[in-house]
Amino acid sequence: MNANTEPRRRWFWPLAALALVALVLLAVWLLRPADEAPAPSAAATTEAPRPALTVTVAEPLREALPVRLQATGDIAAWQEASVGAEVNGLRLSSVNVNVGDAVRKGQVLAEFVRETTQADSLQARASLMQAEASYLNAKADADRARAIENTGALSPSQVAQYLTQEKVAFAQWEAAKAALSATEVRLGNTRVLAPDDGVISARTATVGAVVGAGQELFRLVRQGRLEWRGEVTPSEVDRVKVGQVVRVTAATGREVEGKVRAIAPAANPQTRNILVFVDLPRQAELKAGTFARGAFDLGQAEALTVASASVVVRDGHTFVFVIDAQGQADQRKVQTGRRVGERVEIVGGLRSGERVAVQGAGFLNQGDLVKVVP
Repeated sequence: MNANTEPRRRWFWPLAALALVALVLLAVWLLRPADEAPAPSAAATTEAPRPALTVTVAEPLREALPVRLQATGDIAAWQEASVGAEVNGLRLSSVNVNVGDAVRKGQVLAEFVRETTQADSLQARASLMQAEASYLNAKADADRARAIENTGALSPSQVAQYLTQEKVAFAQWEAAKAALSATEVRLGNTRVLAPDDGVISARTATVGAVVGAGQELFRLVRQGRLEWRGEVTPSEVDRVKVGQVVRVTAATGREVEGKVRAIAPAANPQTRNILVFVDLPRQAELKAGTFARGAFDLGQAEALTVASASVVVRDGHTFVFVIDAQGQADQRKVQTGRRVGERVEIVGGLRSGERVAVQGAGFLNQGDLVKVVP
């Protein structure tokens, strides 16, 4: 072996290894992703934060709001009239009204069969005519007896007998008159009349039924008047006065305005609440026996209010978002009170002069940066 080849072999393998590493590094650099860019510098990452949302803001307002006492109760008829049968053992021939019909005083609601009662009336009239004839005959005899009483043609006992017969005949005539009047009343009672203006609220009358005297046929809401019977506690009743305005909200959502007519003198022994009777206007939406809420108008008081769009309810709590000068949102827990129209009273948690988010408040979170627009 040549002596010059020994040093060459000694350096060959290290140089080959270095060349292989260089080739691998070159291949990795050439095969890297084209969109991979060098890491940005620290100066490039310090950009200004951008607003998350655009909102409008407004300051709370101090304004006078109505003070109302809330209560619950039922709507009931002002007065109900029970219309029953005044004759006994007669059959109903017709029923002219149904539940919900408006009727006038004296209107015929139902009729009974009249044949039997008409026959009784004719018989009573004939008895009256007979009694009248007997009375006239007895009166004529008594007049003649009085005329010759002092002549001695008749004895005193005979004169007294004629005068007594006159009185008996007159009494029988009056009794016949009374009997005829009774049959006429019975005949008139075969027509069931409305005792007052109102609305039929119940009906048990059925054509063909034989009813007894006193049995209820109809129930009538007198004059169509309804009232709301609200329940207030003994501690609240002193704030309620006769004539006070009450806003009653029916089950249909319809709100009507009534006035306090009377206050019960005693509390309910079961609930310990006191009934307040409120006259209601005639409204088709109001139905007796339904539940309703009422608010007694007690005047006005000053309050701090915000727009209803500013109030956000989350997790059972009420919040507003206060926007500072830098446009950062601060979620503030508040206590709300009265609500009138689009304004909500803030009882606590907010001060006058603070800017509150209005439009867009429902999308904000604590610390969000916003852009305020007019």
